[in-house]
Amino acid sequence: MSEHQWNAFTVTIADGVAEVTLIGPGKGNVMGPDFWNELPLVFAELDRDESVRAVVLAGAGKNFTYGLDLPGMAGDLGPVLAPDAKAAVRTRFHDLILRMQSGVNAVADCRKPVVAAVWGWCIGGGVDLITAADFRYAAADAKFSVREVKVAMVADMGTLARLPAIIGDGHFRELALTGRDIDAARAERIGLVNDVYDDADATLAAARAAAAEIAANPPLVVHGIKQVLDRSRRAAVDDSLRYVAAWNAAFLPSNDLSEAVTAVFEKRQPNFTGE
Repeated sequence: MSEHQWNAFTVTIADGVAEVTLIGPGKGNVMGPDFWNELPLVFAELDRDESVRAVVLAGAGKNFTYGLDLPGMAGDLGPVLAPDAKAAVRTRFHDLILRMQSGVNAVADCRKPVVAAVWGWCIGGGVDLITAADFRYAAADAKFSVREVKVAMVADMGTLARLPAIIGDGHFRELALTGRDIDAARAERIGLVNDVYDDADATLAAARAAAAEIAANPPLVVHGIKQVLDRSRRAAVDDSLRYVAAWNAAFLPSNDLSEAVTAVFEKRQPNFTGE
């Protein structure tokens, strides 16, 4: 992998394992413009790099990520929320969704297996991201939330496509429709994470050890396993992503979404009216 200074990530490589760490901005490693621009580039480079055989994905500081940076993305959301937003604006917004999806898809499609290590909060887009990983470990303090419903959005970065295959339809629908938070113990019980460890250090050590085990295996066989495993579900995931991109381009703009964004800026609970 070529030397590259990223704004939203740090990337280190040693002994066949790459570590990709979300670094902000802010204490919650929120997903703003830099994140969405850089994510597909980071994983495209890792996919091409023959020295990389496995990837560990983690967040800097005390959290994995607080999810989408609503204030940071306000410039992208603003035009489609305008009262006169018609076909051209909605088409550009549709293209934006597809570009953002391409980043999470790059994680899922990377031939090098990805192990997610989660501590602290993993909200909204964070769940999209970790469901694109091959498997997940968590610290005891980890908390997960499919939060999009709470901000008047249909999750469109992959959670609705990938999470049902990981935790089952009933658990998935509960989380997507309520937007409630779950702790690491519940996440392990329903299969969202494979194992739970005492703290962040132990979680990262476990992820590194698993990645090292993978890196020691024949790389072309590992690539083949991923290709075979992904073959049966790729068409369904792609179809779901295309559908939700079109859905949100058509139906995302609402008074409720404007209220959700305003409530974030004003640091208060939103009052949704269904309009």
